[in-house]
Amino acid sequence: MPLVAIQPSYGNAVARRHWGDTLDNKVAFGSGRHGAALSNAQHEALKRLHPSGSARFWGATAVQDRNMTRLRTGDVVLFTGKKLVRGIGEVGVAFRNAEFADTMWTPDADKGSWHNVYSLLAFRHTEIPYSEIWDLPSFNTGDNFMGLRILEGSKAEEILEGLGIGTSTEARRKSDRDAEVARAIAEGTKVVPVEGFHTSHATYRRDERDIRVNRTEPLLVAEFKTTLCGVEVNRLRTPSGITDLHVVGADGTEIIEAKSGADHSYVRMALGQLLDYAPHSPLPADRLGALFPVRPAEADIALLHRYGIDCLFRTAPREFERLSAPDEVRERMRDLWSK
Repeated sequence: MPLVAIQPSYGNAVARRHWGDTLDNKVAFGSGRHGAALSNAQHEALKRLHPSGSARFWGATAVQDRNMTRLRTGDVVLFTGKKLVRGIGEVGVAFRNAEFADTMWTPDADKGSWHNVYSLLAFRHTEIPYSEIWDLPSFNTGDNFMGLRILEGSKAEEILEGLGIGTSTEARRKSDRDAEVARAIAEGTKVVPVEGFHTSHATYRRDERDIRVNRTEPLLVAEFKTTLCGVEVNRLRTPSGITDLHVVGADGTEIIEAKSGADHSYVRMALGQLLDYAPHSPLPADRLGALFPVRPAEADIALLHRYGIDCLFRTAPREFERLSAPDEVRERMRDLWSK
């Protein structure tokens, strides 16, 4: 599981200048004054992950020495400022080199060089409001994320899942794992347990990878929430993951899972997640609902109804339709949900 760094990076003129210099633009690290400032080992590490010879970079002063030693390839950075996650990056090579840092950023008058340097395997501009993080179970409304913060374990997992972030490093790891399992089966050998499987950095040979940030589901959920009145709406953290919506009102408790598409694979995914989440609700779930951007096929609606799950879908801006499962089926399934 990657670490997640919440990195203030746009709140003052210096940070915005750094942003323009080394996030909006790549730095050619392989030659000139940049290249001359790198050790051979640092240059080789950068060249391995950024074969084009250029990359985006960020840095931190000595105040963050301890935190910065924790960052590794594949960790995720949320670049924040003015109450927005303004960019999301994936760490490439992390190292300490004041001479190299000073070729990119003028040292701070009080704190010195931005000598804790890391390159980015991937970077995407975003405009995600802090409120989407505040809605997650482990975060507090009004937290403006002052100062670098490193999240690990369940909090890192929560923010990655909650914001729909998927890294190229994790995708590569899964792809390599699948290939290893297929090879073992084809050759009639034993499959190595996942904890014993390690991916070599040598597999990273493509510049500027993609970091996936799924915005469809959060936007769909936010729009659907505007149609809810007189109910308590939260996100619930369970051992199985984080619900999109946990709604408690006069009509009981409902868990809703949103999906960015409405074809069969999305419907099956929503079905599985709802059945997985339901037993962990603090109050027994009275209804389960799957939320889609358009109406699914009739066969998929029937699949949801077979398990007592309502189908909700968007019909127009801020308008949604609910196709309720038959009452008798829902009643029959409710005990199963709770168990």
